[in-house]
Amino acid sequence: MTSIDVHQLTKAYGTTRAVDRLSFRVRPGRVTGFLGPNGAGKSTTMRLVLGLDRPTGGTATIGGRPYAQLAEPLRTVGALLDAEAAHGSRTPRSHLSVLAASNGIAASRVEAVLEETGLADVGARRIKTFSLGMRQRLGIAAVLLGDPEVVMLDEPSNGLDPEGIIWIRELMKRLAREGRTVLVSSHLMNETASFADHLVVLGRGRLLADLPMQEFLESRSRPRVHLRTTEQARLRSVLEAKGLTVVQAEDGRWAVDGVTAKVIGTLAADEGIPLLELADERATLEQAYLDLTADDTPFAASTFAASTTSTRQEARP
Repeated sequence: MTSIDVHQLTKAYGTTRAVDRLSFRVRPGRVTGFLGPNGAGKSTTMRLVLGLDRPTGGTATIGGRPYAQLAEPLRTVGALLDAEAAHGSRTPRSHLSVLAASNGIAASRVEAVLEETGLADVGARRIKTFSLGMRQRLGIAAVLLGDPEVVMLDEPSNGLDPEGIIWIRELMKRLAREGRTVLVSSHLMNETASFADHLVVLGRGRLLADLPMQEFLESRSRPRVHLRTTEQARLRSVLEAKGLTVVQAEDGRWAVDGVTAKVIGTLAADEGIPLLELADERATLEQAYLDLTADDTPFAASTFAASTTSTRQEARP
């Protein structure tokens, strides 16, 4: 199958490097989330991969070839960078028909993708009458038109209603299950956490992380357990004897740092102490992302940056 390979990719605008010696690979069979603050270089990188800009240095290839060398590119790569790209005076059907004809794609695919994206009933309407969400669906239809092996999406859920967000989430996961290469840029952390298997994170044009989702979360957080018990004194003695510190919250739950639920559960079971609640605290993608990028966010408000820095310092032992 086809991968996206970025090697020492650099793009300079005068003295500013929007992309700085960037290297990573987007592999088939998984959804790769492409994250980073505003100005991190995500959009520039995607434009370089698609041949819309020329790199200052390095390479970006799809299946080992630059995008410009693909004879019928829509059959290999489907990309959505701008939902407003389609001409407003055209209809969805005419817009997709032109794309199909120029890439040797059967006309039957036009009707198929209109149906798949929920636009079959409005295929003859002027695009200028469409909402942002409908334009987004049209952009996805263009992405799917050539049945491509590689899919690149920039903020695909932008403008979609809740049903549309669920639809695009499931679509991306299905494309990955089919063995396709899926790269998705987004600022929505909760949404990215719901579909991404792997993460590539940029900051100021440089690579900050290239890890599976779970490894990324674990690398940015310390173990912590929440629990409740009917025998607080006994359990506290057992935990403190192991060098663990217990902090009690107002709701009666305890928090124990530096340990997993498996360890606590084993200790309690050995002593015959009942537990009413026992759960590992998992770092959210938003928390892990903010921790990683706090020093690489060029446009952060000062109060937010100070709060994030303070939180990071307090979290460190």
